[in-house]
Amino acid sequence: MSPIILLLLALGLGLAGWLAARARAWAFRRESPDGRLSSLPTYHAWYVALWIVIPVALFIVVWSAIAPGLVTQSVLASPAAADLPAFGFQRQTILNEARAVATGAARAVFNPQAQELVEPYRDALSRFNLIGIAVTVLIAFVGGTWAFLRLKPDFAARNRVERIVMAILLAASLVAILTTIGILASLVFETVRFFGMVSPIDFLFGTFWGPDPMSSADNPDGSRYGAIPLFWGTIFIGAIIAMIVAIPLGMMSAIYLTQYADPKVRAWVKPALEILAGVPTVVYGYFAALTIAPAIRDLALQAGVSNPSSESALAAGLVMGVMIIPFVSSMADDSIAAVPGAMRDGSLAMGATQSETIKKVMIPAALPGIVAGVMLAVSRAIGETMIVVMAASTAANLSANPLEAMTTVTVQIVAMLTGEGSFDHPATLSAFALGFVLFMVTLALNFIALRVVKRFREAYE
Repeated sequence: MSPIILLLLALGLGLAGWLAARARAWAFRRESPDGRLSSLPTYHAWYVALWIVIPVALFIVVWSAIAPGLVTQSVLASPAAADLPAFGFQRQTILNEARAVATGAARAVFNPQAQELVEPYRDALSRFNLIGIAVTVLIAFVGGTWAFLRLKPDFAARNRVERIVMAILLAASLVAILTTIGILASLVFETVRFFGMVSPIDFLFGTFWGPDPMSSADNPDGSRYGAIPLFWGTIFIGAIIAMIVAIPLGMMSAIYLTQYADPKVRAWVKPALEILAGVPTVVYGYFAALTIAPAIRDLALQAGVSNPSSESALAAGLVMGVMIIPFVSSMADDSIAAVPGAMRDGSLAMGATQSETIKKVMIPAALPGIVAGVMLAVSRAIGETMIVVMAASTAANLSANPLEAMTTVTVQIVAMLTGEGSFDHPATLSAFALGFVLFMVTLALNFIALRVVKRFREAYE
């Protein structure tokens, strides 16, 4: 049974509890001599509803995780499963085929052995679906009854509801923290495994990247895992070329929209500029591969460059810079607009021109927000994959020539984790090491941005 059905059942039971508790609270009000309650009837209703929905929701999460295993164990215990292979891929394939037919996801099975398991699967699914519904109703009844019996005229339902809501908000705020910790833990674990096979010195300072997934995993060639070309390609495309495009255009557009543009023009230009952030990266990739890269190659030929590549770091960087203009422009726009008008008026009153006021007053005062936008744009650029794949190729190249093909860390992560490579091979594990380095670089950029923002905020407050 889909967890959605159990969740809808829980919400229905919660609504029933809400209505019953609210009616009981109104009865308390009518029976009370002064007609007053410690909390409003709505809080009594929410108290009972939360005690129904929250325990049931926790059960649904646990049941969704363990129910498939229980169904499989029940099927394996049936006589029809006696002839199944003991272990392996074939056994799992047969079980998956039978389950697909039993749930209606497929009409027929390919393996004859799977046909004999269809009915046992249907019986097990029906039985455990009924168990799930019964336990859901039981938990809702117990929680709702316990909360309902606690309702009294002097019951502080409001305080209890606020505590429950605060706990829910705290749990929601911890999701991001726990997710980050989980990501970091998985990266660290796999990175340690990789560095147990390949020396960190070879990885961090090597100048040749050419992992061989078909080579022996027992004695890998560490000289093939030099990541310097990948780091350089990531910085060159995402942090140099792209930012050379994004920072001037983003800053100039922000200055124009906040200081010079007519309100009617701003009302049209600002949303149009921010639309760039919503364009899928694959569309940017097509634009870079089909329009910008051939144009750059033709210009290089006219300039006398011999055999220029149709895939270049310059093409990817230019399009990536256009993509991240809204990140710089929007943050700079908001920061400049937030500068107190008294600072601008005071500068103009002292005889400064508008351009001098912008350069020496407005931009320095808005610098924390501008720096934050730039760092956000850099983080977005170095994590881009699709544009690099389509316009700059997947070849690791250590060169300062923007007309040559290059690749980035994210592209190689995708290349290493796709396919049928073993997760015990250093070629596959190298993706986690690259991800760990990229994670640490992004974290360092965020720390730098916070320090810069704090320093200049203190200077202009």
